[in-house]
Amino acid sequence: LTKAGIKRGDTVAILAANTPAMLEAHYAAPMIGAILNPINVRLDAPLIAFCLEHGEAKLLLADREFHGTIIPALEKLGARRPIVVDIADTETAGAPSFGGVEYESFIASGDPEFAYSGPEDEWDSICLLYTSGTTGNPKGAIYSHRGAYLGALANAFTFKLDHDSRYLWTLPMFHCSGWTFTWAVTAAGGTHVCLRKVEPKRIFDCLAEQRVTHMCGAPIVLNMLVHAPAEVRRPLAHRPKVLTGGAAPPSAVLRNMEAMGFEVLHAYGTTESYGPSLYCAHDPAWDTGAVETRYALMARQGIPIAAIEDMVVAAPETASPVPRDGVTVGEIMLAGNTLMKGYLKNPRATDEAFAGDLYRSGDLAVWHADGYIEVKDRSKDIIISGGENISSLEVEEVLYRHPDIMEAAVVARPDPKWGESPCAFVTLKDGAGAIGADAIIAYCRANMAAYKIPRTVVFGPLPKTSTGKTQKFVLRERAKGL
Repeated sequence: LTKAGIKRGDTVAILAANTPAMLEAHYAAPMIGAILNPINVRLDAPLIAFCLEHGEAKLLLADREFHGTIIPALEKLGARRPIVVDIADTETAGAPSFGGVEYESFIASGDPEFAYSGPEDEWDSICLLYTSGTTGNPKGAIYSHRGAYLGALANAFTFKLDHDSRYLWTLPMFHCSGWTFTWAVTAAGGTHVCLRKVEPKRIFDCLAEQRVTHMCGAPIVLNMLVHAPAEVRRPLAHRPKVLTGGAAPPSAVLRNMEAMGFEVLHAYGTTESYGPSLYCAHDPAWDTGAVETRYALMARQGIPIAAIEDMVVAAPETASPVPRDGVTVGEIMLAGNTLMKGYLKNPRATDEAFAGDLYRSGDLAVWHADGYIEVKDRSKDIIISGGENISSLEVEEVLYRHPDIMEAAVVARPDPKWGESPCAFVTLKDGAGAIGADAIIAYCRANMAAYKIPRTVVFGPLPKTSTGKTQKFVLRERAKGL
C-alpha cells in the first residue's frame, strides 16, 4: 500500500467476501495509518460508486465474484476511479479481471522488512463503515483506533474467546468490520476460519471439520441452520457458541438453536456503536422457571458490555431515564469509547445522533427492574392503532411460535377506522401445507390482545438487507397498496 502511494489518512476501500484478503486488509490499512472502507457486497453499482467517491478511496481491493456490480461502478466513476487490485481464488478464478494488478502479485511486491510503528494518535480514524440505510445514500460512520481496540477486547471478553477458539466467519466482515471480531479473534490468539458463502452445508462442514467453537450472525443465519435439510446437517462434537444480533431474535429461534446443540448469546448494537454494545448475560435463575419464560428472557437485549460507559432508556424529548418497570417505552441511548467519531462529511446527522452528549440509537425499548432492556421497535416501526402503540416485534414473536411459520414481519397498514392496523407478512416452512390468512389470524387471536391482531396476512418471502434484517420500508409500501 505504501509503495502504491497510500498515506496516513487516505482511504483504502475493499469489496470482498469473507476471504483471507478481507481479513488481511483489516490489518494492512491501519498499519500505515490509512482508513479501511469495507463496502457491502450487496450494494448496487450506483451505491458502490457513491461509497468510493464519498469516501475518497485512493485504492480499491475488489473481489472478482462481484464483477457484475464493481465494473459498472468503476465505469460510473470514470477518471475518478481509484487504483484497483482484483482478488481471485479457486472459486472465482474464471470471473472477469478488472484491476491493474492481481492481489497476490500486489502482496508479493511489498517490502518484507516494513516495520509497523503504530498509530500516531489513538483518535486516528481506522475504518469507514457505511450504514445499510433504507432511503437515500448511506451515512459513513467513522471508527477510531481507540474504539476498535477497546471494542475488540470487550467483545473477546464477552464472547469468551481465547487461544483455543476457532471462529467461523458467518457474519460479513464488511458489517461493522465484523463487529470488531476481525481484531478480537487475533487479540485472543484464536484462529479465523474464513467462509466465502454463508450456506448451511458449508457451515455444518466447517463446524465438523474445522472444530469451530465460535460464530456470529443475524437471526436469519440461525433460522437458516434450524431449517437446514437433514442431508446437510452433521452432528456437533461439541457445543459451539453463537453470538446473534442485528435484529431481535424470536425466542423460538433461540430455543431451536439450543435444541440443535448450540449455545446462543444475544447481543445488541448498531453500526455507530461498532456492533455489539449490550448483551443478554445469562442468569442461572432463568433455568429454574418455565421454558417459555427462559427463552423470552434470553431474547432481551440485556446490559452493557465493558466498553460502554453509560446506557439509559430515556424519553426522546428530555433524555430523562424512564422507570425500570418493563412497561414505559423510551429510546436506547449510549455513551462510551466504542461509539463512532461521527458521520463522514455530515455534521448535521452527527449532531442529531449525539444530541445531549449521548448516542441516540432510534430504537425503542423498556427497562426492566433487573437492569436488562428489551427492544420494542424502531421508532419508525411502532404501529399506532386507535391511539394504542403496538410493538411489531411483540406480534412477530407470537407468529414465530406458530408451527408452520418460518419467518414473519409485521408493519403498519393504513386503516380508515383505526388510522393504522398491523399487517403480517409471513414465510411458511417447507411442507406446511395449505394454511390461510384466517388460520393465522385465529392463532393470533388466541395468543395476544385483540387490538394487536393483524387484520391482513400476506404470504411469501421477506425482502432482506445484506445483513439479514427485514426491509420493513419495502413491506410498508406493499401494505399501502393492499
